Amino acid sequence: MERSTALVVDAGPLLAVADRDAADHDRCLALLESFTGPLLVPVLTVAEVTHLMAARLHPDAELRFLTDLGLGNLIVEPVHASDWLRIAELVERYGDLPLGTVDASVVAAAERLGLTTIATLDRRHFSVVRPKHVDSFELLP
Repeated sequence: MERSTALVVDAGPLLAVADRDAADHDRCLALLESFTGPLLVPVLTVAEVTHLMAARLHPDAELRFLTDLGLGNLIVEPVHASDWLRIAELVERYGDLPLGTVDASVVAAAERLGLTTIATLDRRHFSVVRPKHVDSFELLP
């Protein structure tokens, strides 16, 4: 797998794809279906997405998401031991947003993998965060 062409996916686009009534459904679906590289979902994002799907959507949405994980359409990116300190640093540094552990794990994964693009609907958080390896992230869609 060539990681330089991978896309780190935050919860927002995954929830929008699962909810056909969501305002961002079509553009998020188009992005995730057309992206040619691996779609990496940090493991803490998986937990957030399944929790929110169970609370807000029909159980079929969660089943489709789990199936996409199982088929490799979405690739779970683990939290590495070294990520936890970076996550803590980010949560502290951006505590007034607040950034939170899940979003900080998205940043930490992107930094560790040298990725510069994040699929997110959360412009408020991800446009403020300054990653270690680039001036800012490219945010899609």
